Amino acid sequence: MLNLEKNLQAFQNLRKPDAIIYDWDNTLVDTWPLIKNAINATMRSLNREEWSLEKVRDSVHKSMRESFPEIFGNEWERAGEIYKKAYQDINIAQISLLKNSFELLNFVKSLNISQFLVSNKIGTTLRKEVKKLQLEHLFFSLVGAQDANFDKPSREPADFALMGSQIDPKKHHIWFVGDTIADVECAHNLGACPIIYGHSDNQISKTIEEKILENGFDDKGAVAVYFDHKELINILKNLI
Repeated sequence: MLNLEKNLQAFQNLRKPDAIIYDWDNTLVDTWPLIKNAINATMRSLNREEWSLEKVRDSVHKSMRESFPEIFGNEWERAGEIYKKAYQDINIAQISLLKNSFELLNFVKSLNISQFLVSNKIGTTLRKEVKKLQLEHLFFSLVGAQDANFDKPSREPADFALMGSQIDPKKHHIWFVGDTIADVECAHNLGACPIIYGHSDNQISKTIEEKILENGFDDKGAVAVYFDHKELINILKNLI
């Protein structure tokens, strides 16, 4: 059992941001069931063993162009096409926001804090999902996998998202809200403040090692953690 006392305290001690970058999948929207469905359709097509939901949650954080060669070897491009079709057959009909995501985004918008979306989901798919949920007006930019030369955890997609916004990581305090190690590392690489959104069942992604949770990078202190977007709204209210 993780002791998150220091992480919860770090969350309480956050300072007001000039901008917020969000991850998409399982930070603002619930896509684990959709990803599991598509992964297992791919596994079946390639005569491989299907994954449990737990394995999907513990394994999926990199973009397709980085993770699929590791998983599928020389078959990764074929696997990618199968996965994309299986996912796109269901995502628009079944995509849904996580609890209090909409309230958070609208509250931040009301504070005139710039919001950005940086995901390891293919950019065209990401933008279709955001459009389906009618959220485009809440973000300055929407950046997905393959939009920049590299994907998270590289800082390149975040820099690409910030382009033209007048938000400078060297001058402004940026929150980076996400649920996996790719988000924490991207925040670190950008010079932003990482904030971990825990799963709805109060679990932290196992992609994030305990030593990172406890100490951050370069021993800068515990990484802020929370489990309900209402908590982030309340923190922001206290910072106004």
